[in-house]
Amino acid sequence: MTEPESFRLELHLDDEAATLALGQRLARAVAEIGVGINILLNGDLGAGKTTLVRGLAAALPGGADARVSSPSFNIMNLYPTTPEAAHFDLYRLEYQEPDESLLEFLQDDDTLVIVEWVQYLDKSFWPDDFLLLEWRPATAGRTIELTATGKNAIKTLRAAF
Repeated sequence: MTEPESFRLELHLDDEAATLALGQRLARAVAEIGVGINILLNGDLGAGKTTLVRGLAAALPGGADARVSSPSFNIMNLYPTTPEAAHFDLYRLEYQEPDESLLEFLQDDDTLVIVEWVQYLDKSFWPDDFLLLEWRPATAGRTIELTATGKNAIKTLRAAF
């Protein structure tokens, strides 16, 4: 039996606590799978992208020492988690060529790479294996679509749910 190339799931998040809990759930799956994972985040300002990263980083081993904030001004934050997490924010780079460090991290299987505002990164630079989280408008709370593309991302999403 051939593995599917992608796996999709839609969730409704009622509030900030639900967003943090989703991040924690993903962290447990990342820790279980134990391979480099690329998590790409797409959503409007205030959608909950950095909140999700806070929940995720805090739940990883070493996460108690991670001080998660949006890396909008310095573009990247590194968190002392296991695996180490590289958190990028591309908001200020709207459609510019990506920084070399981002491209290097996207190829690094030892690092959890999280990219906010991934819609500003040309798809030709996207990795082959990634978990894409897209926030959608909802009348209350948030709706989020999770799409896993590639073997490691599919394993991670299945482990989380």
